[in-house]
Amino acid sequence: MAQDSIEIVTAARKGDRRALARLISIVEEHRPAASAVLAELFPSTGKANVVGLTGAPGSGKSTLSDVIISRMRSRGDHVAVIAVDPSSPFTGGAILGDRIRMQDHITDPGVYIRSMGSRGHLGGMSAAAPKVVTVLDGIGFPQILIETVGVGQAEVEVVGEADTTVVVVNPGWGDAVQANKAGLLEIADVFVVNKADRPGVRETVRDLNQMLDLGSAREWRPPIIETVATKAEGSGDLMSALDNHRAHLVDDGHLETKRSQRLEATLKSALALAAVERMANAQESDGYQQTLSKVTERRLDPWSAAQSLVEGLNG
Repeated sequence: MAQDSIEIVTAARKGDRRALARLISIVEEHRPAASAVLAELFPSTGKANVVGLTGAPGSGKSTLSDVIISRMRSRGDHVAVIAVDPSSPFTGGAILGDRIRMQDHITDPGVYIRSMGSRGHLGGMSAAAPKVVTVLDGIGFPQILIETVGVGQAEVEVVGEADTTVVVVNPGWGDAVQANKAGLLEIADVFVVNKADRPGVRETVRDLNQMLDLGSAREWRPPIIETVATKAEGSGDLMSALDNHRAHLVDDGHLETKRSQRLEATLKSALALAAVERMANAQESDGYQQTLSKVTERRLDPWSAAQSLVEGLNG
């Protein structure tokens, strides 16, 4: 590992926020030093409690994140936040700026907030998020909060990165049949009905309970917490639910199993990305151009051509 990268890691571990920001930029943008940085930090990971917060746009996720940060800080925990925003179609950067909503914590040395653009990646996450989690965990943050882009039914990728997944809905969100179809709700470890000062709370809680009753049996039944995040109402109940789920994972041995599965998924994703990059480089070769000519002239089908190119890379 280059000396300058070692110095940046050392500085970040001592609390230098500029150094931490540089490390995250290195891995997020896949700069030349990224592999060395991740290799240095990875052995120190596996200690942070990672909480994912997801739900539909406008459900109040950012305000709820602000409440969770305050609660964690009141207990003395240092907190890192990854706020994934939709990307600007022009710059690729995050355009909502969740740090504005969490501005009360910006000057707190015990809180680090990083907005990341999804850069067109589906699933409500950023493709670089797992690397950023590795950096924050390796640096030593005991609590990591991931707030996703507002997502729909199929975009539930945060569950693969979090120990505990919180799904935020609002009163009147939808009927029990629709809820039962929603993959978003099937991943929840904790449900939060936010904006609970609005009409329809009782019906929404009922629908969620019916969904859980009709679903397959679970060792952990997700609690349903009512909150009004703008007033911090229900925040104590929410923190208790998060703590209880963490204890459940630890006591039953599910935490290590879940993390092992997460690492396997990350390895597969990294392998796929490495293959794509290798193939992209191979497309500059003469052999690729010759194979492409055969395909365009219909002398060779694309599938056989692909197989031939892959075998050529391995040969």
